[in-house]
Amino acid sequence: MLNPGSGSTVIKSKLIGRRMFLLTAAKAVVLVGVIGRLISLQINQANKYKSLSDKNRFREWKLAPERGVIKDFFDQELASNEPLYQAHLIPENTQNLNQLFVRLKGILNITDKKVSYLKGLIKKKKPWEPIVVSDNLNWSEFSRLNLFLHELNGVEPIVSVARMYPDNSSAHILGYVSQISTKDLQTKKYLKNLSVPGMTVGKTGLERKLDEEIIGKIGFQRYEVNAFGKRIKEIQINEGQAGKSFKTTLDYEIQKYTNGLLTDKAAAVCVMDVYNGDIVSLVSAPSFKPNAFVHGLDRIYWNSLINDEKKPLTNKAISGLYPPGSTIKTLVALSALENKIINPLDSFRCKGKIELHGEKFHCWEKKGHGIVNLRKGIQRSCDVYFYEVARKLGVDRLSETAKKFGLGNHVLSDFIEERAGVVPNTKWKKKFIGQNWYIGETLHSGIGQGYFQSTPIQLCLMTAQIANGGFKIKPRIIFDKNNNNNLINYIKYKKENPSELFDENSLIKKFNLVPLFENQKNINIVKDDMFSSSNEPGGTSYRHRMENPKFTFAGKTGSSQIKRFTEAQREAEVKQIELNYKARDHALFVAFAPYKDPKYAISVVVEHGGSGGSAAAPIAKKVIKKVLERHDLRQEVNYSLGESI
Repeated sequence: MLNPGSGSTVIKSKLIGRRMFLLTAAKAVVLVGVIGRLISLQINQANKYKSLSDKNRFREWKLAPERGVIKDFFDQELASNEPLYQAHLIPENTQNLNQLFVRLKGILNITDKKVSYLKGLIKKKKPWEPIVVSDNLNWSEFSRLNLFLHELNGVEPIVSVARMYPDNSSAHILGYVSQISTKDLQTKKYLKNLSVPGMTVGKTGLERKLDEEIIGKIGFQRYEVNAFGKRIKEIQINEGQAGKSFKTTLDYEIQKYTNGLLTDKAAAVCVMDVYNGDIVSLVSAPSFKPNAFVHGLDRIYWNSLINDEKKPLTNKAISGLYPPGSTIKTLVALSALENKIINPLDSFRCKGKIELHGEKFHCWEKKGHGIVNLRKGIQRSCDVYFYEVARKLGVDRLSETAKKFGLGNHVLSDFIEERAGVVPNTKWKKKFIGQNWYIGETLHSGIGQGYFQSTPIQLCLMTAQIANGGFKIKPRIIFDKNNNNNLINYIKYKKENPSELFDENSLIKKFNLVPLFENQKNINIVKDDMFSSSNEPGGTSYRHRMENPKFTFAGKTGSSQIKRFTEAQREAEVKQIELNYKARDHALFVAFAPYKDPKYAISVVVEHGGSGGSAAAPIAKKVIKKVLERHDLRQEVNYSLGESI
């Protein structure tokens, strides 16, 4: 007889056995899963986790490349590089940012304001993107950073390079560099794979123009770290590739000298070789400190620049616009001669003013100049004479001549700062102002006033092309040793073959020259009249003449009127120097030298300087002398390149 409880015992035993089986099966499944996972981790995903492990063991740091050097004509460095010590940070490599910044404040004396800025910057960037904690550490700070580096996970000391300029004499033409901005990354495609912390790009001038070539290629540093993130071994270093260096046509000594002459002035000076267009000097004043922009500009200094009424950030030589004043009279004369409107002996009586349709047009000489022909008109800068010539010539023909000689055009077109200016004519006024042209406006144009707007470099180019006999040249500031200067070759050919009977037109065609005038005699007439203005009694720049034939120049003064004199002021014979600074005329002067064998042209503009003869001509005289004293040195280089004449 069976025990009544035995049935339930059997049932319980079966349940337990089933549960044990299920548990064992579950354990087996888990074990198989674990084994499978291990196999997957060790085999299938080994590379992935090895990479993650290596990331903890190995670090890689991108290095900013060294910018190419910019040199002057004699290989003097105008923009070079110097060592730069920095502290960078990768946020994801530090466990506690707040503690890290507390420690950095003690080591590098970082302010609370800087910490707040860095925290804000971190929020805007990806956690793995490095940021610059300190841009310009001194050696003591850099050493201290390295000493405590084991406490600063995520921080990396970097030895980089920073742009350095010897002084501010060439600041406007060189420009400056600064940190890469979001706008830079959006507009400059070549920066896509180049941007690294602390890297700078050209913002203005040659630094901007040449940036893509001069910036170089980034390098990297790969090293091994321990569990605490401390560097224990350098694995690999690639210094990258320095950018391309460039040689300019500038003479640093002339740049410094000229800049010194413009102290406390708002002014611009341009010096140009009349045959190859080499820009020997291009100075704008006041200048600024380009080194101040490299490491982040101080707000106080920035405000002083933007609030200065003399506009130190403006490159006046290429973007300052001024009425050419009486310097334009050389082109008025050339245009009238070429169009057979006048001959050199035609004369007009200057009584100090003329009246046209009820409007008075005054000469600067209140009493008048008497009987005036072309030579006397240029020599004494008689306004009445040129009113009459301009009236006969017409503004459209004057405009055509002015454009031929470079006015109203970009001379250094690659510079974003350059402005083209205005050469007015009847069509221009109709298009931009919506009005007809009036004869009185032609008279104003004849003395370089009214709508006329020009830059100092345009006036220099105009003068250079008069000096070289009326041939078109292309100004250059980047030296090109492969440049084939046809005008120099033409001059050399004529000097080497003095007995040969030339067919001038065939010779011009042979050397592929572009004459700006058909009759070169007209150019010679104007050149001779410019000589008279600077070297004969009564000339507007006679008192600044240089009698030594080596330095003798031929020039033309000018004044850009800011505010018209009232009749009362004219009657009282008020002088420019008696006016408030802002009411004074701009002073201009253009010249070429030496007169008998032209080599260089110069233009000088002094804002609110009053008279060209008193304010601009003395500066030109000193610069011309300095340039010609260094001419032989320059010729030695040119001779080696086959460009001397």
